[in-house]
Amino acid sequence: MSHSPPNRRQFLADTGMGFTGLALGSLLAGEGISRADSTVPSGIAEIAPKAKSVIWLFMLGGTSHMESFDPKPALNQHVDKTFEETPFGDNVLNSPFYRKNVRDFAGVPRDLMPKIYPLQIGSRPQGQSGIEMSDWWPHLATCVDDLAIVRSMWTTDNDHAAQLQFHTGRHIFDGLYPSIGSWVHYGLGTANKNLPQFVVMGPPPRDCCGGVGAHGASYLGPEHAGVKISTDPDNPLQFGTPGDRVYLAERRQQLELLNDLHELTAVEYPNDATMRARIKSYELAFRMQMAVPDVVSMQSETDATKDLYGLDGKETRTFGQQCLIARRLVENGVRFVQLYHDGWDAHRALYKNHSGNTRQVDQPIAGLLKDLKQRGLLDETLVVWATEFGRTPGAQNADGRDHHPYGFSVWLAGGGIKGGMTHGATDELGFHAVENRHYVTDIHATVLHQLGLNPRSLEVPGHKRLEIDFGSPIREIIA
Repeated sequence: MSHSPPNRRQFLADTGMGFTGLALGSLLAGEGISRADSTVPSGIAEIAPKAKSVIWLFMLGGTSHMESFDPKPALNQHVDKTFEETPFGDNVLNSPFYRKNVRDFAGVPRDLMPKIYPLQIGSRPQGQSGIEMSDWWPHLATCVDDLAIVRSMWTTDNDHAAQLQFHTGRHIFDGLYPSIGSWVHYGLGTANKNLPQFVVMGPPPRDCCGGVGAHGASYLGPEHAGVKISTDPDNPLQFGTPGDRVYLAERRQQLELLNDLHELTAVEYPNDATMRARIKSYELAFRMQMAVPDVVSMQSETDATKDLYGLDGKETRTFGQQCLIARRLVENGVRFVQLYHDGWDAHRALYKNHSGNTRQVDQPIAGLLKDLKQRGLLDETLVVWATEFGRTPGAQNADGRDHHPYGFSVWLAGGGIKGGMTHGATDELGFHAVENRHYVTDIHATVLHQLGLNPRSLEVPGHKRLEIDFGSPIREIIA
């Protein structure tokens, strides 16, 4: 009887399960493996995709919709009046939404800052579309004809755990669920095997408010969670460099040994999904060590491009670097880039807070949109600007606004989205969404739809989802 010669994997398995098996076992045990790999999706889009990547810009703290993308001049006409004293009082106070969600919340009447607080900045029509926008966004105003502004968002968490709710669709009391970025990673897989496919930059929500759960993967498995990077080209990945004393040649030799151990283990434990996932992480770690610093480095960018993002400005430099790196990441095939910007919680001194924050992000965001557009990338890149909730029409602490989940704004651009339009509306005082209302998972559904994914086909056995988890694409803003 003839026998074919053993292949490399078989040879290793037959000869090396002694010391080498112990070495790999020790290495993996040090990583604290605790769960089996989840079901692997097909990675094949079910809908004709209009976008390849997403850049997700999230403002932590709660940006006032009235001082950004949904100005309400009626506020200035009724300063210091209560809602009841305005011509719109009945519309607000007697609406089923207000009575169900505000007045009788937990059986305790709530007034939610009843004294009307005036707009802290002017507004004007912008672009050919004539969309009214706050004067705090002069750079973004030049891009308004590329934006679809959704003015009728709502959520249910009135505290900052709404940050987690916006990203997962679930209240913090429900526990941790996969974030929108992790669903994209899970559904589409990799477009560049040398880079992480879900990247996070900026300060994440605090632990009280969901923490890393806002870019976590929950039961999908940690391999689908966001990978945090910095703008430092010398060390963009925390704990991702082999150390100053390890030469590149040594690192390559280490990886060659690991590859041998991986092949050996694949033969001996072909059904161990956890082992396969960990092996992939080691292989990806080395490739990322080589590739990420090049993407983060901006030495090849022209001065004109750097100026576009405001890299020379003290206030715009940090977020400008993140936005420019986001463009470089999607340009290199990264699926989902999530940028956090913190500090919008304006219970006091709203004018100082929001004017300062918009100076930090306005030019970088506009620069990002213009740069994507001039490179032909905006058509295939979906940009989303969002925040956890809006702020109250009434005053808090004399010169601030409180949290407000009953009506607020987000916008989308590129990736097959119509530009130069608004969708939905809040009432005359900006109190609650009254027209084409959308829960936060409708944004998720829109993103997945534009990427060619049906969220209902991404379910994982053993993890039942609620109907509201899926959301519905906002078809009125889809081109």
